[in-house]
Amino acid sequence: MSINTTLNYSPNFDKKKRKFKQIKFIIFHYTGMKNEKDAIRRLTNSKSKVSSHYFIKLNGKVITLVPELYISWHAGISSWQNYKSINKHSIGIEISNPGHSYNYKKFSKEQIHSILKLTKYLIKKYKIKIKFILGHSDIAPFRKKDPGEKFPWKYLSKKKIGLWHDLNEKKLLKIREKKVDKYDKINFLKNLHKIGYSRQLNKNKNNKLLISAFQRRFRQDLVNGIIDQECLLISKNLTKNLE
Repeated sequence: MSINTTLNYSPNFDKKKRKFKQIKFIIFHYTGMKNEKDAIRRLTNSKSKVSSHYFIKLNGKVITLVPELYISWHAGISSWQNYKSINKHSIGIEISNPGHSYNYKKFSKEQIHSILKLTKYLIKKYKIKIKFILGHSDIAPFRKKDPGEKFPWKYLSKKKIGLWHDLNEKKLLKIREKKVDKYDKINFLKNLHKIGYSRQLNKNKNNKLLISAFQRRFRQDLVNGIIDQECLLISKNLTKNLE
């Protein structure tokens, strides 16, 4: 199996090749820029110091920016479970979308088709686990919001791309915004750590950013940074699905 891509190489990568078996993650991003051409220009400009391995255009066409065995600069300061520098262990995929700062939009059908095809190819090639297919906000919850709550995680999970819960949606709605006690809040945060989210938790603001990152991924139609019974139940279910 191969993927048809256009080559537009970025100079922004580590010059030393990594080993095949080092690749453990796929990380999705949105560009967060008004203009697609400007986004490509930025990712291929040596002054920007940012890149990714692949870029998916609005029309679904895929561009290769950095060959897979080189470390591209897409994740920044990041962590997941015991992995600290996610760049070293991941393939980064940038998807053209203006993001939260510029009238955040749904991802196009063409983009979703390309996400499916490209990701399945990478999963097979590198034997990547479902639980290691993540968004930028998962690995950097205090800095990032992408790919955001409009990214089709639930749909992709049905195709075995990324983790999702297996709870009844109608039952979840009944407990949405119902309060939890302080012990439940502690257990929720413990569940997040088990799933893989950062343990940096001292300030209330950080807690809210972390909770919002979880909601953007697993409870997408209400992102408010507040732990409720729905979030708690989803977090419990996800930890069971990891086992």
